[in-house]
Amino acid sequence: MAVLVVADHTNAALGEATAKTVAAAQKLGGDIDILVAGQGARPAADAAAKLAGVRKVLLAESDALGHQLAEAVTDTVVSLAGGYDAILIPATSAGKNYSPRIAAKLDVNQITDVIEVVSPDTFVRPIYAGNALETVQSSDAKKVITVRPTAFKPVADGGSAPVETVAAAPAAGREAGFVGEEVVKSDRPELAGAKIVVSGGRAMGSAEEFHRVIEPLADKLGAAVGASRAAVDAGYAPNDYQVGQTGKVVAPDLYIAVGISGAIQHLAGMKDSKVIVAINKDADAPIFQVADYGIVGDYKTVVPELMAALG
Repeated sequence: MAVLVVADHTNAALGEATAKTVAAAQKLGGDIDILVAGQGARPAADAAAKLAGVRKVLLAESDALGHQLAEAVTDTVVSLAGGYDAILIPATSAGKNYSPRIAAKLDVNQITDVIEVVSPDTFVRPIYAGNALETVQSSDAKKVITVRPTAFKPVADGGSAPVETVAAAPAAGREAGFVGEEVVKSDRPELAGAKIVVSGGRAMGSAEEFHRVIEPLADKLGAAVGASRAAVDAGYAPNDYQVGQTGKVVAPDLYIAVGISGAIQHLAGMKDSKVIVAINKDADAPIFQVADYGIVGDYKTVVPELMAALG
């Protein structure tokens, strides 16, 4: 069995989701190749070549691939798909953008958000906001699978795979093109891969309060900042802070939920965290059902006490 993993990267660096997706690919058995589709992405390709268990790395470069345009990535993957029995894609924002297109062009079903590989044709995925697990068996000759990175431990370095240059798919009169981007720079860890996350909810009451309470605690712990959907919808935090079914799925070593009730939508994005600490004045809040440590109290009192204890 031959497996192609589509790398998550920023051209200059390889995303940790790639190593986790390779771990899922190893459970399928067979040879594993990694496609690094980008522009100026040789550093990411070299990093991918060091992952254990990888046969070779395919480096495809073009202007369109440099910005991860879904059409360009899709056409490049489809052009290579003939040599592979399965295509594995990290379930990141970018991966979710082009994976359905790849499946459609190959005329196969997409197997989404896999958290366990049972066998080469059988997979487990969460449904109903993570409240149930579904076992899926696919008879497709070629499988397109998105992998939830938080469900797998990354493979270690130690490999020495060769890097081969392959042709990027030509731009065939595409209606989409890259216009620009606004990148928010932060000294804090990136939310999806952070070891510690501090999240705030609607109880913050305002954007000013959210920043006053959540950000100093996160900075004290060296944590990423997250937010519930209610807090994002209310304008307290930007969209890229949202944790939940319609936001980012995280599984840090420590997740601190401040003023978050624990709606199903939010729990779907963080309940796999190793240790969950909940601070809420409502003793009946659903968040306490998944929390390892719960503090029933007003965050306006509890958080300052926690900050003082941290020194």
